[in-house]
Amino acid sequence: MNNMRKKKSRPIVILAFGLFWAVLAQAQESINASGGDATGSGGTVAYTIGQVTYTSQSSITGDIAQGVQQAYEIFTVGISDNSFQISLSAFPNPGADNLTIQISDFNKEKLFYHLFDTQGNVINNGQVTSQQTQINISTLLPATYFISILNQENQKIKLFKIIKN
Repeated sequence: MNNMRKKKSRPIVILAFGLFWAVLAQAQESINASGGDATGSGGTVAYTIGQVTYTSQSSITGDIAQGVQQAYEIFTVGISDNSFQISLSAFPNPGADNLTIQISDFNKEKLFYHLFDTQGNVINNGQVTSQQTQINISTLLPATYFISILNQENQKIKLFKIIKN
């Protein structure tokens, strides 16, 4: 009778053991666009393009992100009413310290900017005073922001989506 019980429990033990190892055999999976190996006098590095960052290291001499893809998107969210004949651009995007608003045909018209977060909270505002106006964004947290350019009648001329590194 005891021998019979051992024979019935053996398939269950084997199944449980097999499932245990199947769970442990799972590996990270990544769909990569490209990759390769780079070799130099300092060593060898394997790299991929299309893999999301999963760890990073910083030191005095620089930063490295393993599994490197520093993804970002650049969007200009425009207003369909193009009655304002002003050519505006915002750069660098993404940026870290300063954002520059450039007006290629600045005609001393009073223009203003409002920098706000994705919740709609105004973080900074001011006047566009020249062909290139710099806005300090170094104190902002890395995130997505919007900057709206308005004329003196408070009409939106252009809206930019800005990414802060």
